[in-house]
Amino acid sequence: MAAPLTRPAKNPPPRAASPSGGPAAPKSPGGPGARRGQRRAVALFMVPFFALFTAVTVLPMFYAAWMSLFREESSGLGFGGTERVFAGFGNFTEALGNEAFLRSFGHIAFYCVLYIPAMVGGALILALLVDSAMARARRFFQIAYFLPHAVPGLIASLIWLYLYTPGLSPVTDVLDALGANWNFFGQDEAIYSVVNISAWQWTGYNMIIFYAGLQAVPREVLEAATVDGSGALRTALQVKVPMIRPTVVLTLLFTCVGAIQLFDAPKLVQLRANTMGEDWSPTMFIYTVAFKGHDYGLAAASSLLLALVAGLLSFVVTKLGNRWKAS
Repeated sequence: MAAPLTRPAKNPPPRAASPSGGPAAPKSPGGPGARRGQRRAVALFMVPFFALFTAVTVLPMFYAAWMSLFREESSGLGFGGTERVFAGFGNFTEALGNEAFLRSFGHIAFYCVLYIPAMVGGALILALLVDSAMARARRFFQIAYFLPHAVPGLIASLIWLYLYTPGLSPVTDVLDALGANWNFFGQDEAIYSVVNISAWQWTGYNMIIFYAGLQAVPREVLEAATVDGSGALRTALQVKVPMIRPTVVLTLLFTCVGAIQLFDAPKLVQLRANTMGEDWSPTMFIYTVAFKGHDYGLAAASSLLLALVAGLLSFVVTKLGNRWKAS
């Protein structure tokens, strides 16, 4: 026996009128209680982040600030052991008066002048090429450009150390055959070797970020530019790049903060380039003072000064980036 078909009522019950006299709007599934529950859920999921941030960032900074106020002093010609004494701001004044520490900031400044335009400009050009209508096999090029970043920095530095070594590297053999004389570990050439290692590692990574920003550019805007007679180069420079300014500024900010903390690449190149010294960069200076000189107070004070410089640099880059975005 077939079930009887249900028919809609001819006169459905009227909706409750709103205070204004019109039909009442449907009630939202989330009331105030539901929103409070969502906020509690979001706060609960953020607890692990803030716990780790406090454990690995905030507490070490306070501990470094505490250590920077003390100094290890030995007595009895070194046979009486060491004693921790309060030094106040003595470690800070000693760091600011240390020529090697100040010279390391000069090295990093020259490194940034070479590295940031090469890396950011190269990543932006690659992203524009991949995003262009003429590009084929975009997925392949994305993976190919990102692959150097997937290689750990230490392994990449070892590979480049092999490629830089005369007598072992096929690159130096080719240069010698061409009559070019280039010492990758020379006093003046070593910084270019460090820039090459860093740029090779990070260009593909930032290219992916720029390419994601270009994908968010409305296609209607690009089609309008094409209809107005704009060529591919003009569209790239005057339409695409201005529309991804926030992405470029964010990349510049991260690049500057990362550059001032440079350690692994110069540390490995310094193994062959003895003229670089073990305090070539600020982080190398801090590492040498702490783990070879065992002057943890001076190392802590130097670390806080480096953090202060990084904060000021981030502030300047953010201000300049906001002005560029506003223009």
